[in-house]
Amino acid sequence: SAACFMAVHADQPAHTSLRMQSEGGQGECNRDQNTNMDMPPMMYGTAWKAERSEELVLQAIRAGFRGVDTACQPKHYNEPGVGAGVHRAMETLGIGRGELFLQSKFTPLRGQDPNKVPYDKDAPIPTQVKQSVATTLKNMKTDYMDSLLMHSPYQTHKETMEAWRELERFQREGAIRRLGISNCYDAKAFKQLYADASVKPTVLQNRFYKDSGYDVELRKFCRDNGVTYQSFWTLTANPDILKSAPVQNAARRLGATAPQVFFRYVSGLGGFVPLTGTKDEQHMREDLAALALELTPEEVQGIDSMIR
Repeated sequence: SAACFMAVHADQPAHTSLRMQSEGGQGECNRDQNTNMDMPPMMYGTAWKAERSEELVLQAIRAGFRGVDTACQPKHYNEPGVGAGVHRAMETLGIGRGELFLQSKFTPLRGQDPNKVPYDKDAPIPTQVKQSVATTLKNMKTDYMDSLLMHSPYQTHKETMEAWRELERFQREGAIRRLGISNCYDAKAFKQLYADASVKPTVLQNRFYKDSGYDVELRKFCRDNGVTYQSFWTLTANPDILKSAPVQNAARRLGATAPQVFFRYVSGLGGFVPLTGTKDEQHMREDLAALALELTPEEVQGIDSMIR
């Protein structure tokens, strides 16, 4: 579905075409009610890619990804390399900026390497945000970002809102389309941000794992309020689920891999967009093709029982 910014490479067999399933929201793109913009049903994550960032982003877009996630955080991300990969893909594949969904993050000072802070660490929080967003736009060679997240909340709600107000200014000026937050596992804190924000968060990006109870309460709030829940470490943090009988049995029936089954499952949870950071081109194609798989209600229930 072109409207969902998802592409299938010509080399992929027809049976892996990414049919968007309407059943239970599975495989649907996530439309922002504020901006009427679509987010792809799966995003390519670029943490820990270092000097390979450009090459891997180009490879991911060639494989069919249309959403790319990064951060203005040199400690874990090479944002200039990501931007270079995006623009090489646009040039070599003939892809327009409007066909891509680019997302980055403002990382508060405590999440930065003190020797590589991409803004004035002694400046007030709004100035730090302003400098970080300007750096992101330069790194990504674009005049707008489809989505920009706070990489984590601050230790106080007051500081979080200081940063948020500056992000809202960028959103109102058109330099950012969507706002969101990452690494926010406290439902009370997220609901407070949502209540106090003039421009509401429409993305929550968290690690999807057992230690947080799979964010059951937060995900319900997101579904009820039109917020897209993005997951990272979806595979890495859940080895027991990947080895479980419900996932393994579904994989055997479908002739698929366990990661494909789990990606297909989470994409059907409603307003749920997984990230994948694989460096393997075959896995890139398999992850995208997972969205076309069809799980039975019994298979879904079997996996449900492990994450509810």
